[in-house]
Amino acid sequence: MSIEVVDLSKSFGTFTVLSGINLHVRNGELVALLGPSGSGKTTLLRIIAGLEWPEKGTVRFDGGDALQRSIRERNVGFVFQHYALFRHLSVYENVAFGLRVKPRAERMPEPQLAARVERLLDLVGIKWLAGRYPHQLSGGQRQRVALARALAIEPRVLLLDEPFGALDAKVRKELRRWLRALHGEINVTSLFVTHDQEEALEVADRVVVLKQGRVEQIGTPEDVYDRPATAFVHDFIGESISLPVSVEAGRVRFDGHPLALDSQDTPAGPGRLFIRPYDMALVPPGDGLLSGTVKQVKAFGPNLRVEVELQGPDELIALEIQARRDERVECGQAIGLRPERYRIFATRDEPSSANGALAHQIPPEAVHPA
Repeated sequence: MSIEVVDLSKSFGTFTVLSGINLHVRNGELVALLGPSGSGKTTLLRIIAGLEWPEKGTVRFDGGDALQRSIRERNVGFVFQHYALFRHLSVYENVAFGLRVKPRAERMPEPQLAARVERLLDLVGIKWLAGRYPHQLSGGQRQRVALARALAIEPRVLLLDEPFGALDAKVRKELRRWLRALHGEINVTSLFVTHDQEEALEVADRVVVLKQGRVEQIGTPEDVYDRPATAFVHDFIGESISLPVSVEAGRVRFDGHPLALDSQDTPAGPGRLFIRPYDMALVPPGDGLLSGTVKQVKAFGPNLRVEVELQGPDELIALEIQARRDERVECGQAIGLRPERYRIFATRDEPSSANGALAHQIPPEAVHPA
């Protein structure tokens, strides 16, 4: 089933939670709602489910007005962060609950119900836990029970609100890989809320990045990571080095000094220069566009994390660069920095759109400051 959200707005008192949200989720798609706390992710999910009501806008399921349907009529499966399992019921009965409480005319015979519950428990990999109770399960196992219970009613839409938020990092990684594989089998239109960027990029077909109740960007994981539409998206998704710059007559300046960088058609005025840590090359001081001093070096797997301090317009700026282990870097060493790929955004235009090229490669002839 497809979901369409059109010009949706919602406020709580004088506080605007959502403002002019437009979103189309295709049939069978898995979409992540990603953003910091307070960006409106859960409120949007609850409106789609029928648990909240918008002040303005429309929600359509397969073209029909979902706002005219009750929660039950929308046939939505909802998985909460804190599981909400019935403590007095076994795993089997938790999964069967939604089937047992249906009106008598819609209730399936017990053998058919048992077959569906067993199939779901097998699908989520916990059939062997059918007789246990929630307090006897790990966090990851409880989350699988919650998901099986949501799927038992054969929902047209599956909504997950921070489904792995209460789990430790290792279990989260295991379960998100499992969810991606499971979604390929069940093929139900799904939206899940997360503030974990790695989770969204790994699991989702597309990512919706929200900031203060507005959509900043919608795209594939590759789009939002490699081609961020705004400074916020670049800074929020993945690690970024961010430096204050200005653009004057098409030239980029840092701390008043010109840099041999393409301005990417950024309008004149203040801006921000963004570089991924692995796209900042460490070079001899005379070969860099910027120069600084190495303050700390830490080994991290096959790479080094190098903290470099450079003089900014008003104060010293600490940058964390990713380097190879075979590069010779020592504390106290003077070092040059050369961005190999970067983005420049005009500060005053940050909420609206990106400026210039999506990822710019510096030509060999422009590696020295002008």
